[in-house]
Amino acid sequence: MHDQSVDRAVVLGGGMAGLLAARVLSEKYADVVIVDRDDLIGVAGPRTGVPHGRHAHGLVSRGHDIYESLFPGLTQGIADDGVLLGDFNGSVQWHFNGQPLARSNSGLTNLPTGRPMLEKHVRQHVQAIPNVRFLERHDIVGLETTADNKRVVGARIQRREQGSKPEVLAADLVLDITGRGSRMPVWLRELGYEVPAEDKVKIDLAYTSRHYRLKRDPFGSDILIVEAATPAHPRGAFFYPLPGREIAELSLTGILGDHPPTDPEGFLAYTKSLPLPVFYDYVHDAEPVDEPVRFKFPASVWRRYDQLTSFPDGLLVMGDAVCSFNPIYAQGMTVAGLQTLTLRKHLQGQALNPVEFFGEIAGQIASPWEFSATADLGYAGVEGPRPPQVLMINSFVNKLQHAAVHDKSLTDAFLRVAAMVAEPASLLSPVRLAQVQRVFIEHPESVPPPTPPATA
Repeated sequence: MHDQSVDRAVVLGGGMAGLLAARVLSEKYADVVIVDRDDLIGVAGPRTGVPHGRHAHGLVSRGHDIYESLFPGLTQGIADDGVLLGDFNGSVQWHFNGQPLARSNSGLTNLPTGRPMLEKHVRQHVQAIPNVRFLERHDIVGLETTADNKRVVGARIQRREQGSKPEVLAADLVLDITGRGSRMPVWLRELGYEVPAEDKVKIDLAYTSRHYRLKRDPFGSDILIVEAATPAHPRGAFFYPLPGREIAELSLTGILGDHPPTDPEGFLAYTKSLPLPVFYDYVHDAEPVDEPVRFKFPASVWRRYDQLTSFPDGLLVMGDAVCSFNPIYAQGMTVAGLQTLTLRKHLQGQALNPVEFFGEIAGQIASPWEFSATADLGYAGVEGPRPPQVLMINSFVNKLQHAAVHDKSLTDAFLRVAAMVAEPASLLSPVRLAQVQRVFIEHPESVPPPTPPATA
């Protein structure tokens, strides 16, 4: 029986979700330790442990509100660092199928900053918490448990130096927030526990990004230009100025193996193939400041910890280690914020029950998972069952996107779902159905051509 408390929580992983978790853990534990294999403190650029950090990132409105509530002044600090804030509709040029969506001031905050910039500012806030400390350049070897494996009492870590040996970092609570590569399923099997099942949507996505010093300004007062990938036009792009507006980042996306090339000529050719010409028009004669780099994302994966009936006490899993979303939809950082608020609530109880915690965060994962998985199943090459409801939703959303070219309220309705402040079902309300029909009566040329339903 384990009854010796060290009043310490250990966070395995110093990425965004780990930093958020440390913030609320500091309210409960005298000592909070973040362990990561990378250098963290003072790092302002991309990290090895975050390979997608070199590519387009954005914190949608609901996530922004959560982060600001946890770290008051975060938004102002980022703005002071040169990042332009704006409205999710009024300050962004949204294009679907090569057509611009109607614009308005939606009231939704948009924070289109690269991952390194956002992580740097969140990390600085966490560093300022007196009872939080960082263990950088440490590998995570495994878990330390009681003799009966019913409780985790620490983590085994090892400094990334020649001749170092594993050591045990004792803890009352260990959180695995190591991302998509989490070894928790392996550790559970070794401890005699059931391994979580996985829901998976294979998309074979890749981002390829490059930075340019532009000769002309395509943005004006806007902060982002997007060509959203759709089944009709599956190649996409995100284009935005970095702080200071001297350098612009262009991230190209491709699904199902149609990956943007990493050679300069191929990258430009892919850019030219997009339905919207603005990207090629502004970068073909611009000065590149680096070479194109690629990040591959094979599949969205939801590890169903919520379906387990037993789990070691003193241990939780969060963030991408539980569910890793298609990054196109910018859901991951916001879902991590929602899980953090749930963690805070469970820490206030008498005893933290892992099974109950996993059940609650599953409810927060379900809606964004349904949104992204349903959209991905609109692509014919994506494997998976397509019940009539999925086919109906994808058909209507396609119509709504075409109608939104003429109706800013439809654009706002769609972006409220994308910003995770409204449920996907809100798009299927009778009001929205009527609006779409009205647009098509007034603009019959906007009716999309019928497309054969996607099948696995």
